[in-house]
Amino acid sequence: MRRILVFEEYCIGCGLCEVYCRVQHSQSKDLIKAYNREQPKPLSRVKLVKAKPVSFAVQCRHCKDPPCVTACLSGAMRRDNDSGLVVHDPDKCIGCWTCIMVCPYTAISINVLGSGVVAKCDLCSTLDTPACVANCPNEALVCEEVL
Repeated sequence: MRRILVFEEYCIGCGLCEVYCRVQHSQSKDLIKAYNREQPKPLSRVKLVKAKPVSFAVQCRHCKDPPCVTACLSGAMRRDNDSGLVVHDPDKCIGCWTCIMVCPYTAISINVLGSGVVAKCDLCSTLDTPACVANCPNEALVCEEVL
């Protein structure tokens, strides 16, 4: 299973993790189109927390015993047995936001720009390296295989 490790001592708070996450989850996969033209606007699945002098990226930790899955009323959140990832099905999501309330990492976001359902990190499952990791200039984000 893959996980993103965060090294806050290397984070410079540039926000590129959020930018490239948003672009990766856009329809066009184009920076300008994703920010200026797409409707609904794509949502970043990573949040940059700036608590000076420290800054760091927060995204889903894909817990072994995820409280969001237990709390999900509709079955939209589930843990994939093969990959170990906590995945979200937006078609099943009813927008109750219970998962947001129980997530210990505040890693689940409300898609207020779109349908009102939640959005969370999917580790860019279609890419070899998640977009936030690939575009972090200081290598504050690292993707590793965890047993």
